[in-house]
Amino acid sequence: MMKKENVNIAILASGSGTNAENIIRYFKQHDTIKISLVISNKQDAYVLQRAANLQVDAITISAKEWKDEKMVTAILDKYKIDFLVLAGYLLLIPAWLVKRYADNILNIHPALLPAYGGKGMYGDHVHKAVIEAGEKESGITIHYVNEHFDQGDAIFQAKCPVFSADTPKTLATRIHALEYRHFPEVIEKVILGD
Repeated sequence: MMKKENVNIAILASGSGTNAENIIRYFKQHDTIKISLVISNKQDAYVLQRAANLQVDAITISAKEWKDEKMVTAILDKYKIDFLVLAGYLLLIPAWLVKRYADNILNIHPALLPAYGGKGMYGDHVHKAVIEAGEKESGITIHYVNEHFDQGDAIFQAKCPVFSADTPKTLATRIHALEYRHFPEVIEKVILGD
């Protein structure tokens, strides 16, 4: 990513938005990086409320509306968006958007890719698969986004143990801790070119 005076980020999220809130708080007083917009594909996603609570504009763009390149581009241009961050976003990013923001879209995945990635592999589905496979460790992968689910180049991974008594919920707690600790820092490093 080219260094810029000011970088405006849009966070895309489909659910509760704990990662989005963590990222917004991390960059709240940042000199050059600003979270300018939160986008969800679901009107009832709690992430929209989290954004409002933190004084960040939030909108819904449905799966159907993402196909309207002109409309979406107008929204992104209005907010001068330079960079996209996927934080629990469940839709495949359209090819035109990947092209427009080449190497400027990051995603976080709750497993050690390339294992346990792809369509339908999100949240507890991932943790359940990891536990059922008898894995001894899991973790997070932060990667660039391309036209395929979870196949962009990995930038960063962090690991945690999987215990024999784990449930998807207990494993998720350790995964979330890794996400909150590392995702904002990795975003910052990628943008600032550190």
